[in-house]
This record gives sequence, C-alpha cells and structure tokens, in this order.
Amino acid sequence: MTVIKIAGFKIFRDKKPPYAWRCYHRKTGLKIDLAKAPIGSAAFVAECAKITALSEAAATKAPKAGTLGTLITCYYSEQHFKDLAPRTKDDYRKVAKYLDPVLDTPAHLIDTPLVAGMHAKAKGKIGWRQANVLLTFLSEVFRFAVPHGLINGNPAKGVIPHPRPKDLPRANQPWEVSELEYVLTTAPPHVAAGIAFISNTGMDPSDALHLRRSVIKDGAIWLNRAKTGEATGLKIGKRLRAALDAAPAHDAITVLANSDGKPWTYSGYSSSWHTYKAKQVKDGKLSADLTLKGLRHTVATILRELGYTPRQIADLLGQKTDSMALWYSRDANLIGRNSATVDALDAEIEKRTEVVKLAAKGVKP
Repeated sequence: MTVIKIAGFKIFRDKKPPYAWRCYHRKTGLKIDLAKAPIGSAAFVAECAKITALSEAAATKAPKAGTLGTLITCYYSEQHFKDLAPRTKDDYRKVAKYLDPVLDTPAHLIDTPLVAGMHAKAKGKIGWRQANVLLTFLSEVFRFAVPHGLINGNPAKGVIPHPRPKDLPRANQPWEVSELEYVLTTAPPHVAAGIAFISNTGMDPSDALHLRRSVIKDGAIWLNRAKTGEATGLKIGKRLRAALDAAPAHDAITVLANSDGKPWTYSGYSSSWHTYKAKQVKDGKLSADLTLKGLRHTVATILRELGYTPRQIADLLGQKTDSMALWYSRDANLIGRNSATVDALDAEIEKRTEVVKLAAKGVKP
C-alpha cells in the first residue's frame, strides 16, 4: 500500500500481527474506520476533511459570556497560567476537555455541591488522580475569576479530593542502588545521561531535562524549580561531573540532549526510557515499578538515612516545606540511626533513674 500524508493526521501500521493500518487526527484523537474508508479512497479523504473542519470549528468557537467556559478562557489569559511549567499546562488543558459538555453552565449557578458532583463523576470517567487534577484546575480558575468579578467565590475550595485507593501499589518507589547501577551501565548513552543527572542531583525529571547550560557557573547549578519557583543551588559533585563528562557530546543549549543532539522534550525522554525499561522488564532484569520520579525519592531516602534534616533535604530538592522532604524520604530505613537514638535514650533514662534512687536515699547526686 502506498502511504500518503495528510496534514494533522497520523497514518501508521501496527508493528505486530495482523499489521493493521490505522489513522487518527493528532489534535482531537478522532480515529478513521479504515474498513469503511480505506486509505486513499474518496471516503477516506472526505472523513479527513470532516474531522479537520470539526476541529477548526471547535477551536474558533467562543464560549458564551458569563459561563464556565468564559471563566476558563479568562484563566488561560492570566500570567499565572502562562508561567506554569509546560507539563502542568498540558495536564490542565487535558482535564479541561472533560468539561466540554458543561462549558455553557452559567457562572452564577456554579456552587460547591455542583463542583463536588462534577468531581465525583470525573472519578468514574477519568480516574481518581485525573479527577483531583481537574479539581485543582477548577480551583485555580475560580480563584483568578474572583478579582475580575466573574464569580463571587471559589466553589471548589470546600470539595475534598479523592483519596488514593488503598489497594494501589506505591507510586515512585525509591530505586535500589543495584537497579540504578544496572541502568547506568546498560541504557543507551543519551538515556543513561539523564538517569545519572537526576540521581546525582535529586532534580525533578522535567527540570533536569530542560536545564540550560547557562545556569552552570563556578562548579554549581543555580536554578528555580519550575513547579514551586523555589530557588536552589547544587554543587557539581564527583559523580555528577563524571556523568556529565561521559554523556554524548552535543551542541544543544540544554545540559542533556537526545540522540540527535537536540534538547529533550519530557514526552520524548519518557518514551525512550519506557522503551528501554520494557525490554529489561521482559528479560527479568528490572522491576516494572521503576519510575523517573522514583529517583528523586531515592536521593531523599539516602540523605535521610544518613541523618540529614528534613530542611536540608528540602533545600536540595527545591521544596518549600519540610513536610515534602519527609514525604519524599518516607521509605528511609532508619534502624541504624534509631539504634543510636535508642541507646542514647536508654542511657539517659538510666542516668535519671540513678538520680531518683539517690534522692530517695537522701543522697545528693
């Protein structure tokens, strides 16, 4: 079959039997039934034109004044939204699509029970985690709409987020050092470089992938976390320097680059990582639970086991609060540190007991 290209559509063939051809619209995700409209046929061209027209009409349709759609459009124009990390903006726009059927809801009718109902229904449609992202997004929309007089208050503020299901496995678990060493020595060089960088800095994967060379000065990395805006400085230690020296040479403006020598996108790196990991999991070499964010937990866990304070860990991770450092390091094995603490406690209680005994005998210590 001759492969044709149509702007805005992805046409491809499955890599596994029965090697079926598929086609979908990149922006909307709408698929074309190639059994009814074979590639290259008049029906196929007509379907492509129809989907393109629908997509363009949806993009140009303005929301009705005084509705939820208006509030969302206003929030998108806020500098606050524009300054968010690219991935956060993508996450917000993704969950916002779930609201398409209710965008015409008048703003004055939106109250906490209505938002709670939307949140509860979203759990069944897009899952508990995405439903909570939706709740956060709505809360931000309403928060920024209040000063403009578009709504009287934030009706999402009193809605309780869905708890994480207790039967779900832990997400982003710390890596074992043996797992880290295996990946560093077997992964493709451009993938291993990212793993080495994240594991030696504790940086969020997205921050690490987008880090520019210009922020490295005098043997240190100076940056603000994209998610929290918290400033932090990281010394380039011996292991990190070795990792940087071993990374494939490139001319990109970022510290890390893909196999073409160009800056990574998060989705691009994530795809390369999952392709590598899938093969290792299939061969029984790695656990399927390993995640890129798990490396951040690995750093925090090791530091807590070494005795560093929550504030010191938070400073390294670029977190505003000590509680986040405790959360990242909650898997730390504290038996070693606690053994010394128990010994000190035993000794102190023994000492004070002797004082009490002496006092009972009328003897001054």
